[in-house]
Amino acid sequence: MDRLNWIKELVTAEQNMEDSGIIDFQPGFDHEKHLQDESVDFLKDLRAGFFEASSAFNQLKGSTLGQIKLYGISKTESDFMLFRNGFKLIFSLKQPGSVSVRMHYLAHPLLANSGQPGRADADEDLLVAKAGAFGDLQWMFQGQTIKLDYLIKYYLSRFVRESAK
Repeated sequence: MDRLNWIKELVTAEQNMEDSGIIDFQPGFDHEKHLQDESVDFLKDLRAGFFEASSAFNQLKGSTLGQIKLYGISKTESDFMLFRNGFKLIFSLKQPGSVSVRMHYLAHPLLANSGQPGRADADEDLLVAKAGAFGDLQWMFQGQTIKLDYLIKYYLSRFVRESAK
């Protein structure tokens, strides 16, 4: 989202008020819209960080085998996934203010034949926005504030280790 969209909304609201001659006493800050917009921005920032990190990984690796691919998820505004060797690391917006992180992988064929499912899912991690003063949002994991660089380092390292052949 353009960081100045809120100013455009103020100008539009003022122009509508001047054109209609009706004053709107409702506050100009829509918490739900703000939460949705900030959640989408957070996912876009995550995607950009993962794109940069996975591009560096692929470039340093040199070989096309085992490279990390990043895909957007269709029919969503900002969800994405990393893919490598049958493993998927998926980041998706569960609801405004809540981002789900899940790792999926195809289980070994021998496990699939033994009655085990052919697909295994790791637990879901939730990244949750906490409202601060003046509409500021802080993203948290298990009550701890998140720094994007460390989150990307953690999940990419884990993803590479678990998806190694």
